[in-house]
Amino acid sequence: MRPMTENGGVAQRADWMRDTRRSAVQDRIVEIAGDVFAERGADASMADIAAAVGCSRATLYRYFDGRRTLQLEYIGRVARRIGAAVEAAVAGEADPAVRLTEAVVVALDQVRREPALAAWFTPGGAGSTSELALSSEFVETAATTFLSVGGRPGQDAARWVIRVIVSLLVVPGGSPADERAMIATFVTPSVLASLTTT
Repeated sequence: MRPMTENGGVAQRADWMRDTRRSAVQDRIVEIAGDVFAERGADASMADIAAAVGCSRATLYRYFDGRRTLQLEYIGRVARRIGAAVEAAVAGEADPAVRLTEAVVVALDQVRREPALAAWFTPGGAGSTSELALSSEFVETAATTFLSVGGRPGQDAARWVIRVIVSLLVVPGGSPADERAMIATFVTPSVLASLTTT
């Protein structure tokens, strides 16, 4: 996968990057970074990612100004995919309590299916991962997809739901049925109450 020079070192710039639109290169870098994150976790270095991309770190920094920017871009893209999956799963559900409970359950399942994200949610990495999740598009996605009650999304409620999701990803709640029951009993009522309070 890595382009090599004749002497066996990583090429300074991958051939596929030449004559390719910047946005297409960035898309591919994010995709490759996802593979690296799956293997090494959220703390994979820019050097690790550059090696997988097949370019120098200097070239990688021309496309992303740092690891955090690249992490946030990756999380934002995954958040959009997960948001679409959640929306499809709860489409047509009129009961706000059922909708919210199922949205959280589906979000948990979707994150666990994403190899890079699953690697991030370990007890050792939970702090930095939750910080990334709370500073990214996950909050916006949660506010609009999970928490729209009468057209009124709640940012604070979204942040709290994300903290619950992160907690359950790091310390799962037994079986999926157990998690669903905990969410329905303890999370959904308090979140909906906070959204409907004037």
